[in-house]
Amino acid sequence: MLNTPETRKPRLPFEVWALVAGGFTVALGYGVVAPVIPQFALEFGVSNFAASAIVSAFALMRLVSAPLAGWVIGRFGEQRTYIAGILIVALSTGAASLAVDYTQFVVLRGAGGVGSAMFTIAATALLIKVSPPDARARVASLNAAGFLLGGLLGPVFGGLVTTFGLRAPFVFYFLTLIAAAIVVTVALRSSRRTASLTQPVEDTPQLSFGLALGIRQYRTLLLSVFSFGWASFGIRVSVLPLFVVVALHGSPATAAWVLAAYAAGNALLIFPAGRWGDTLGRKPLLVIGMAALTVAYLLVPATPVLWTTLLVMLVAGAGSALVNPAQQAVLADVLAQRRGGNVVAAYSMASDLGGVLGPLVAGAVVDAAGFGWAFGITAALLGAATLAWLLVPDSRGLSHPAPLRHSTDDDGVQPR
Repeated sequence: MLNTPETRKPRLPFEVWALVAGGFTVALGYGVVAPVIPQFALEFGVSNFAASAIVSAFALMRLVSAPLAGWVIGRFGEQRTYIAGILIVALSTGAASLAVDYTQFVVLRGAGGVGSAMFTIAATALLIKVSPPDARARVASLNAAGFLLGGLLGPVFGGLVTTFGLRAPFVFYFLTLIAAAIVVTVALRSSRRTASLTQPVEDTPQLSFGLALGIRQYRTLLLSVFSFGWASFGIRVSVLPLFVVVALHGSPATAAWVLAAYAAGNALLIFPAGRWGDTLGRKPLLVIGMAALTVAYLLVPATPVLWTTLLVMLVAGAGSALVNPAQQAVLADVLAQRRGGNVVAAYSMASDLGGVLGPLVAGAVVDAAGFGWAFGITAALLGAATLAWLLVPDSRGLSHPAPLRHSTDDDGVQPR
């Protein structure tokens, strides 16, 4: 077949590659530091619960500061918020390496959570802004792949870095964050495509959260990312390893293999999912991916032996690969090149809320009724999201009749 303009994939702008590289660098550094955070906390003579609470403090501050991040984006723009957020995480991480007691450590990690919310919400908004409309899903899959690769390589580097002591990973993460900030700053400074990001905010079209809620696809997206966060960021990393150890009589190493099977399924389809999302539409991938996740989490407690659990989680990872880029592409379709800090913040909050509530609720359910009910509730949430996507039109068909100069304007996205 001739390589005509109609058959060639659109070339992605260099700004996309810069943001993806920045995301990969952040994920790499986080993969290095994350495993040692509880161990470092134990050095201060605290309990295991207090050591684990460090992780919860970071996640909680991410969640509660998301509205602040949305306001900062609306006031100062995505690019400044991105740089400020990543520098807050960098400075708090670097200072954490010098912490002399538990109180200092938990306060600094909490501050890092605030910066993380600013950085991740701004990064999502920036990627949406620089993504060509006909390659939104492909950009989202590329970004997800960068985070996946960074997360996989991080622990490998971490094993080397920790030979210099438990404080060394924090220094390493500080340096990777500074590198990411420099890469993105230099790449976007002279970019014509992102020139609109530095113009006065009041002169830039905006979409308010209230108007976004009038869009059926956005309301469905909030349910979807909450369910996805509950399952993939909550249950998968908390209850699933417990199930492997308790119900299947496996070891922590065995649980790691189950999580690796999920990552393998994700890696298998993450790039094709981006292409399919741009050619076939968002809706088919969301329906199929959510349905696969629903079936997988419903089957997990019924798996009698380890190899069946591995197979089920491989399917779950593949479903996740279909869902994740498509969800971000829907968000991009809703925003349609306009500012919407609170719109993106709500998207991030819904995912984080699912990730925080999932382990807490499921853990209580496991104690009261067993693993079957915990995974069943998760499958029910995913099934509800699957049904919701079935009932709304594909977001590529959204109509945007007029740009919004101010978030309080009456003209805006036509609800569908």
